[in-house]
Amino acid sequence: MPSTDQSPASRRIIHVDMDAFYASVEQRDDPRLRGLPVAVGGSRERGVVAAASYEARRFGVRSAMPSVIARRKCPKLIVVPPRFDVYKAVSRQIQAIFARYTSLIQPLSLEEAYLDVTAPLADRGSATDIAEEIRAAIRAETGLTASAGVSYNKLLAKLASDHCKPNGLCVITPKRGAAFVEDLPVSKFHGIGPATAAKMNAFGIYTGRDLRRQSQEFLARHFGKPGSHYYGMARGQDDRRVEADRIRKSVGAEATFDRDLQHWDQVMPAVEPLFADVWAACGSGGYSGRTVTVKIKYSDFHQITRSRSVLDPVGSREELEEIGLALLRSHFPPPLGVRLLGVTISHLETATQWSQAELPLVLEPAIHGVP
Repeated sequence: MPSTDQSPASRRIIHVDMDAFYASVEQRDDPRLRGLPVAVGGSRERGVVAAASYEARRFGVRSAMPSVIARRKCPKLIVVPPRFDVYKAVSRQIQAIFARYTSLIQPLSLEEAYLDVTAPLADRGSATDIAEEIRAAIRAETGLTASAGVSYNKLLAKLASDHCKPNGLCVITPKRGAAFVEDLPVSKFHGIGPATAAKMNAFGIYTGRDLRRQSQEFLARHFGKPGSHYYGMARGQDDRRVEADRIRKSVGAEATFDRDLQHWDQVMPAVEPLFADVWAACGSGGYSGRTVTVKIKYSDFHQITRSRSVLDPVGSREELEEIGLALLRSHFPPPLGVRLLGVTISHLETATQWSQAELPLVLEPAIHGVP
């Protein structure tokens, strides 16, 4: 594996992000959909948009939006069901292209990844040339377009790829880094969500320039541990490495129902597939976790989460179900109808980590028992 001991300023990082990935795959495979507003997701009353084409985005259609609202915004919206097996297969094609240039690949999802090409397997003279060659290979081999950002750290590479979407390439050099973030709204910074952005706005912090005016002590006092990271972000600094083969932080599944759940006897049939999906994902990855979280979203879209942590990693699907159902039970009967339930397991560890900690967990029977 290439060395990653270079100083942060000398690193060459590429962030590749597929353009409207799920929707673009559907438009590629069905020529009738090309040029039309397309959403991937559930078409029923309780369906949710998983992805939207750029034609649909012009009408304000976004991922995670209820399909009924998406149709109001775009009456001619075409909603197609997701085909995750196809998306995963295309993602593997894209990952194989990345692997021609570096082994330091950190996937963030099926559609985006960081690549460290500081010491590439196939050098093309510059990270920019590598990024352009990768984009061309993706287009030639999958028929899809990708945007790429090139910079000396992950923060700026991500901002660069966002800046040039769709189907673009943006480069931020060390000389441009600090200036590039000055005029960006803080909500555009990766890692600053709506709640944190609103809190910053309350302090008069709207842009990277405003954020840079704040002391490290101020940011730590009001934003806790992430404050030091925000301090660096405002200066175009980010020392995080590209982490190849990074262990996932959590595994989850959720479902939106055609009709609200009102009674406890409706819960088990509704969540049993979720427990099965989560435990199957743990089995395929060879890990389990110590914290189980359930999510309940009510008919008014208000949602709550409840968690329980255990000393030893969850050892079986039956144990996962027992913990999850216990968390849900106290909230039934619900004050309002339940439109969505979710199950997540986090604080993941691999079997090797359990063995090193000498935890009394027998993994094999649990994995072999996955349906």
